[in-house]
Amino acid sequence: MAQLAIQIVLGVLVLFAVMHIVVLGRDLVKHRNNLGSGNWIISIIIGFVTDFLDTLGIGSFAPTAMLLDTTKQLETDRHLPGTLNVGHALSCLLEGLIFITVVNVDPLTLFSLIAASIVGSWLGSKTVTKLPEKTVQFWMGWALIVTAILMALRSLGLINLLGEGNTATGLSGGLLIVGIIGNGIFGALMTIGVGLYAPCMAMVYMLGLSPLVAFPIMSGSCGALMPVASLNFIKTGEYSRKVSLGIALGGIVGVIIAAKFVTNLDLTILTWVIIVVVIITGITYIRKSRKPAVAQ
Repeated sequence: MAQLAIQIVLGVLVLFAVMHIVVLGRDLVKHRNNLGSGNWIISIIIGFVTDFLDTLGIGSFAPTAMLLDTTKQLETDRHLPGTLNVGHALSCLLEGLIFITVVNVDPLTLFSLIAASIVGSWLGSKTVTKLPEKTVQFWMGWALIVTAILMALRSLGLINLLGEGNTATGLSGGLLIVGIIGNGIFGALMTIGVGLYAPCMAMVYMLGLSPLVAFPIMSGSCGALMPVASLNFIKTGEYSRKVSLGIALGGIVGVIIAAKFVTNLDLTILTWVIIVVVIITGITYIRKSRKPAVAQ
């Protein structure tokens, strides 16, 4: 039964990968004589760098948006959301497949938390999108910073919340319910631009799991969401075809190299990497919340 849950998750991710390749491939072939603006080499490098960072848990959307703007790769900013989702979907799926295969994680925990994020994103698209985005970003930013401080204190042995050490590979009972609710909320918050990676890493650690366990959970969650989000962008053509393909090609290489780095990293070092990522993400959200809204 346990292995069946893992196989189901892997099967769903493979199915989404095939769907994305087919849908994107058809669109690229249809428009092969006009893939739009952008530079192949620059796009591939951007994909490599940002998906390397994404595999470490830093995220890919914000760095990609910054690099695309700096290098002037897009004809119009209207193509940015589609380019981000279409370009990074395959690399995110690959992250999920790699981490689920190589990281020891309890199948029930993995399946439950990924399913919760999918349900959360669906519900979030109907409810959370009505919340004031900047207020959510502000409080999420501070919540992440406080959580990172608690993670640091726990790692140093100065506080003891859930027993000694972070060696567990799965949750059960009340902690599993907390994890399901938490990842469901994170999935919902993705619909207003609050990334799932950093909150998920913080939650997993604070629930007593090994820090490495966060990687298959967070990459599996986003890997199941992004291909679906990409469908409408491809259908309407609201993305940069050349840039998205370049990002995808570079990103796949970046994921493979970074995944080896993460899985071979000492868990103590990995814990501090996660703490730094969570703090940086928290500061980023607070800064976003203080910027004036752009007029539509």
